[in-house]
Amino acid sequence: MTSRLNIIAIGAHPDDCEYYFAGTAAKLAKAGHNVKFLTITNGESGHHILSGAELVAKRKDEAIEAARRLGIAATEVLGHHDGLFLPSLEARQEVIRQIRLWLADVVLTHRPNDYHPDHRYTSQLVQDSAYMVLVPNVCPDTPPLRRNPMYFYFQDDFRKPVPFEPDVAVDITDAWDTKIDSLDAHFSQMYEWLPWADWNEETPPAGLEARKAWLCGKMDRPLGDAVRTALERRYGPEKASRVKQAEAFELCEYGSRPDPDLLDEIFPR
Repeated sequence: MTSRLNIIAIGAHPDDCEYYFAGTAAKLAKAGHNVKFLTITNGESGHHILSGAELVAKRKDEAIEAARRLGIAATEVLGHHDGLFLPSLEARQEVIRQIRLWLADVVLTHRPNDYHPDHRYTSQLVQDSAYMVLVPNVCPDTPPLRRNPMYFYFQDDFRKPVPFEPDVAVDITDAWDTKIDSLDAHFSQMYEWLPWADWNEETPPAGLEARKAWLCGKMDRPLGDAVRTALERRYGPEKASRVKQAEAFELCEYGSRPDPDLLDEIFPR
């Protein structure tokens, strides 16, 4: 394995990669790896007041600021319609090209049994890219990869048809504040849309520090037995017991299949 990895996280909406992967991404970037966040939709539906070009521009600016705070190499928001996205052949080819151009060693995305159709279809596209990124006659305008990347799923809590089963968990306690900073950059989502849509119209407090403390409380959730087990497997019971915040990932059946030692080497400690 190369000492410097090229990692691309592919989310459906401009805040998805930060939500599921920001702590690990910050640690990877700090270790010298090349991390890119790719967003499939433009986020135009994610607000109860703003809409259209104004919201699209705002969410793109928020994504750029979040990437700056994380210290990752790149972020890009594609133009597909939020809430109306379908896994077309053209969109699949777009994803194949993005993975090839990044020379990706690792690809991460949503699981296919997510609640949101944009998440599900993004997952489908990314899964469909596995193997196709190796085929020269598919998207011949972009050089094929010579090695299939490793594909991973973000963590979720959905249990049907199968629950999330973490293959690796990362202690992000030391990167937690950075993760919160990256989410804080998505002001329209964390402090406007989600409080209105998902959090019972709860009003965030005024003031930067008070808002961030409130957001930290919203994001601070129990790790769960499966993640705790994965932490113990990786760090040992004693160290795992001291982990306060973690992100976990499940290896997709497609793409390269790393052995446990390589898997442990890929993800930061």
